[in-house]
Amino acid sequence: MKKTTSRMFAALALLLAAWAGASNALAAEGYELVTPPQPTTAEKGQVEVVELFWYGCPHCYRLEPYVERWLKRKPKNVKFVRMPGMFRPSWEIHGRAYYTAEILGVVDKIHRPMFEAIHERKQRMNTEAAIMALFKQHGVSEKDFKRVFHSFAVETKIRRAKDMGRRYGARGVPALIVNGKYRTGAQEAGGNARVFKVVNQLVKKES
Repeated sequence: MKKTTSRMFAALALLLAAWAGASNALAAEGYELVTPPQPTTAEKGQVEVVELFWYGCPHCYRLEPYVERWLKRKPKNVKFVRMPGMFRPSWEIHGRAYYTAEILGVVDKIHRPMFEAIHERKQRMNTEAAIMALFKQHGVSEKDFKRVFHSFAVETKIRRAKDMGRRYGARGVPALIVNGKYRTGAQEAGGNARVFKVVNQLVKKES
């Protein structure tokens, strides 16, 4: 009995050591595995890259210039998806703002100004009125804003973002998910300047 128990503990120790070794190897490459892998919205031949973010996150704001530069020269087969992080109830209103902009086709007009309002002008942007005022400043009518902000389409996107955030195993934002299989960010990659080097390597791996 003692020998059997000893063998079981020895086998378990070997398994744990192998798992730790594999995890350390992945960490050295600048990413972690999403377990289990998640479905993507990419078409055949495409590789999906999802950015999990929150407008109130200073780290997300500091990463944004790197995101913008990468988007100008990203691999042609990449489908890029922004997805608001929904890890706290208070974050939902910012997710609602992003999806309202997406449905209205004004992400390019609203995305950076939302970050700047919070991090440069120190506006909290945590009420519908404050967010609507910003949208109006960038050409969106009050009628269109209100029509979309609480719409079924936005609610559906928010529910999916909450679900996928959990499924991706992300512990915070910003996080980049490549093809539903790999998770990286500044901490895993070793700084903002390396994030998209890791992303490009993973895109190449999946292409």
